[in-house]
This record gives sequence, structure tokens and C-alpha cells, in this order.
Amino acid sequence: MSAAIRWKIGDVEIIRIAESCSPFPPKMLMAQATDDRLSSFSGWLKPHFIDDCGNMLIASHGLLILSGGLKIMVDTCVGPHVMAENGQVFTRAFLDNLTEAGFSPADIDVVLCTHMHFDHVGWNTTKAGDAWVPTFPNARYLFSQAEWDHWNVTQEKGYAMTLNECVQPIVDAGLADLVEMDHVITDAVRLMPRPGHTPGHVSVSIVSQGQTALITGDTVFHPVQWAEVEWGSDADNDVEAARAMRRHLRELCNTEDRLVIGTHFAPPSSGYVMREKDGWWFKAYRPDGSN
Repeated sequence: MSAAIRWKIGDVEIIRIAESCSPFPPKMLMAQATDDRLSSFSGWLKPHFIDDCGNMLIASHGLLILSGGLKIMVDTCVGPHVMAENGQVFTRAFLDNLTEAGFSPADIDVVLCTHMHFDHVGWNTTKAGDAWVPTFPNARYLFSQAEWDHWNVTQEKGYAMTLNECVQPIVDAGLADLVEMDHVITDAVRLMPRPGHTPGHVSVSIVSQGQTALITGDTVFHPVQWAEVEWGSDADNDVEAARAMRRHLRELCNTEDRLVIGTHFAPPSSGYVMREKDGWWFKAYRPDGSN
């Protein structure tokens, strides 16, 4: 079990529901990454975002938003899908940690997938006999129309390899809402178009009582990309668009008035984008005030 991290943004509460956190060699994730350059950022990447061996720490978690009377789950991790080629193994930790946080799948009103890669849609469905059925039976599942239009017709699914297991059954069950990339969920929660990583990728904006936060999705996969926006991953569908989006997001988030919560950032998973004369960095933040 993993204790949930909780943030308050005005009237909105956000709860991290963990699945896993694992070390990866930098080159495995980002071809442009170098050990020397990564180590030059160790003063702010350690201890949260890289380990003592110089590996990048990558988390998989959902972010449960409580807003306007709705329980909104942002992304559903890898789920019950064995991905040995990607170093992923089956675990029920996500559902166990949801229970530990005080919720059941039946409590969730909305499931929002920032995009359709396998590690963001995994617990959309659960195996029942030979069929994949919705894990969150009372929820509406939101997918951007542009994302669905792309992957639904693309023959080579790549990182959206579980589409037929994790998305198509939701569509077939009549629980999917295909929405615009700036869709408003509540007065405080709305989608932000961030195409590049995938054609219909979205981030999530939270604004309440003068406080603001942003959930990155995979626009920024690891905190080092705030300093090295040119470093992308082979999962980026449009390399140049993804870089341009990271540059835009970095400028947007360069304020301690906007909390950034990373969809793959290792705990504490949040912080502030900072700029000084020596360049950009990320200031980790724990809502409980500990280091």
C-alpha cells in the first residue's frame, strides 16, 4: 500500500492514487539524455526524481479530483495488462490504493484519459471471463475526439497497443464521451489542448478561489524536461510539436502561483517551475510540508 498524496487548490481536492514507481536508465527514456548533463541537475533532481545510480524515477499513478460534487479520475495507469517488453508487470496496487484512500470504482463519476497510451488507460477495464468490462461502472469516460479519431484509424498502434482492450469496450458499452480538447468538466476543472506527444493529448487545468494547478499529462514526462525541453521520448508522436508544447508550458508555468502535478513525476509528484540566471529547474513540493 502507498499513502495517498493530497493537494488542496481552493475548493478542489486532488488525490494521488499510486500504481508504481520504477528506475529507468536515462537513455532508455530519452535518446538525447547524457549522464553528465543529468548529473549537473542532481542538486534539484535528487532525491525525488533520480536515484543514486543516475536512473530516472518514473511513476505511474492516477489523480483523483474532487470538484463540483464530482469524483474525476485522471488517467488509469497500466492496469491488468502484462507489458513485459516495457518492463511493466501486473499489479492491483492502483485499485488497492484507491480503496485505501476511501473510494471504490463505483464511486467515480468521470474518468478522463489525457491520451490513449497503454499506461494511461489500463484500469479503464477489468477482465470478466473472456471479456473486458468497464472498471468504473457509473462513470462517463472522457476522451478527446482528436485522440480517438487518430488511434481508431491508425493501423500501427504503437504505445496505444491496448486500445482494443481498454478503450473500445468503453465505447461499445456506451460510456464514452468524445469531447473537444478544451472541454469544461466543472467550473474549476477544464482540459487544455496539448497535442504533440499524441495528436489529441490534453493537460488539465484547475482554478479555484484564486489558486491554480496544472496536471501535465505526458507533455512533460520527467522533471528534467523543464531544464531540457529538447529532450523528448520515442513515445512522442510529433517530435517538433512536443518540443514546442514543452516550451509553451514551461513559460506558462514559470510562477509559484501555479502548482504543477506531473502525471509521471515520482513522489512528491508536484512542484514549481523556476528560472534563474543559470537556467530552468523544478522545485519539488510536498503538501504536508516535509522534505
